[in-house]
Amino acid sequence: MRILLGLITPLVAYSVITLLHLIIPVRRTTGYARNDATGALMTYRINGKYVLWASVLLWFALGYTDVVPYEWLYETRWLGLVGAVAIGLGFSFFVVLKYPPTGRPFLADLWFGRAKESQLRDGLVDAKMWFYLIGAVMLQLNVLSFAAFHLENVDDVNPGFLLGCAMLTWFVWDYLTFEKIHLWTYDFIAERVGFKLGWGCLAFYPYFYAVSLWFVADRPDPGRGAWLTVLFGAIFLLGWVLTRGANLQKYLFKTAPDRAFLGMKPEVLTDGKNSLLANGFWGASRHINYLGEIVQAVAVALTAGYFGVWAVWLYPAYYVGLLFTRQADDDKICRVKYGKLWDRYVAKVRYRIIPYVY
Repeated sequence: MRILLGLITPLVAYSVITLLHLIIPVRRTTGYARNDATGALMTYRINGKYVLWASVLLWFALGYTDVVPYEWLYETRWLGLVGAVAIGLGFSFFVVLKYPPTGRPFLADLWFGRAKESQLRDGLVDAKMWFYLIGAVMLQLNVLSFAAFHLENVDDVNPGFLLGCAMLTWFVWDYLTFEKIHLWTYDFIAERVGFKLGWGCLAFYPYFYAVSLWFVADRPDPGRGAWLTVLFGAIFLLGWVLTRGANLQKYLFKTAPDRAFLGMKPEVLTDGKNSLLANGFWGASRHINYLGEIVQAVAVALTAGYFGVWAVWLYPAYYVGLLFTRQADDDKICRVKYGKLWDRYVAKVRYRIIPYVY
């Protein structure tokens, strides 16, 4: 019975999160992406931070009343991962097969997806919004369960481990607090709805992003020193500033192009039709936000203090592989879209991700 309950835990959790998304009041928001069929700007239902609040309160209530132990998600994490993988696979096939082929091989269609957008009942549920909401909320619940297990079962509590939990919590809350801002990012503008996005958010995101905590939750404080813990916290905040600052600056430029950001008036390259922001974060490198996400992942891996446990490095290694590849794809898309204007931007902003390095 425990095995079955562990396997269906993500199905139950995802169903509850979806129900909360449907019943909690929303704000309708127009994004940057356009409907391929009509050319109209896409609209989305935004209520992620309230769904997160409700989900966390429900988790606390179930644990407090001993209906579901606080440590359940940690103790059944492998079973939960198997269940999430199955859900991700099933939904990926469903969301790809419902649309006509693109002309590419089926495996390419399955991986990348066929449709850029997939919505039910006039946007009542948007696939991309739902994917990221499910992934973020489930990641938060996993992190809370990991922290609860550590506090309950480890005598010499590791402050660094708890800081790592706090970092991922910040990551989730920040994402859903600024949920609208992400409608102007690569994922919503360029990604298609397929295995890469669907399975990635339903299985990979909520379970793998916490991998740096999986293998050290039962370990005591390694005694690295408080100063190192503070340093790793500062590194994480630096990464957050790069990511959040870059995304906010881009969002402000797209929605109010003449407004200053942090006292900086936008420096713009234009060909009369398109415009590119070329100062501030976006003058330091062409994808400074990617650097910020990698730095945050490195900080999470460092903070528990078990540098020799190879598994804790899987999270930043994944980000390096993902974002350096995405940078190359994004640059190709921008070169096609902006033409000579993009060449002017590349000449001005020479570095792809890491200023003065790459």
